[in-house]
This record gives sequence, structure tokens and C-alpha cells, in this order.
Amino acid sequence: MEWELGRVDMAVPLSPDEVVKKRHSIFRHLSQKDIVPFPGDDPREFWQRAEERTQNTARLYDALGMAEYQAMEVFLKLY
Repeated sequence: MEWELGRVDMAVPLSPDEVVKKRHSIFRHLSQKDIVPFPGDDPREFWQRAEERTQNTARLYDALGMAEYQAMEVFLKLY
């Protein structure tokens, strides 16, 4: 999911190496590799969407004046 930065409870920066490790983890998790239960209109594979999402989040944080990272994974507390 993509979240508004104001809703984020925790943001974890990812290095280029960690982005690759995340991609490989998705490859090993077959339920997310090829068929996504709710793909919407996006034809890309899950790992491609995940990488673009985390890289875009890092750009948003960079634009706010935060440190520049390869990617940024964000988490929310959903009660």
C-alpha cells in the first residue's frame, strides 16, 4: 500500500543491497511472485510495484529534507 506520509508511524530506510534482498525474498514467496490477489489495473509483477513504491517513498522523504536513501519502507499501526 501507499500511505500518506502524515499517517506513517515508522519509516525504515533501505540500502541498494537491502532492496535486492527484498526482491529475492518476494521471489521466494511464491504467493506474491506472479499472481497477486488484488492486482488492480497494474500489469507489473508484485516485486516491480513494491520496488517502485519504496523508491517513490524515499523520494518523498528526500523532498521534505530528510536523508536520501535508495528506498524507504513505511509502516502504520492499524487498530
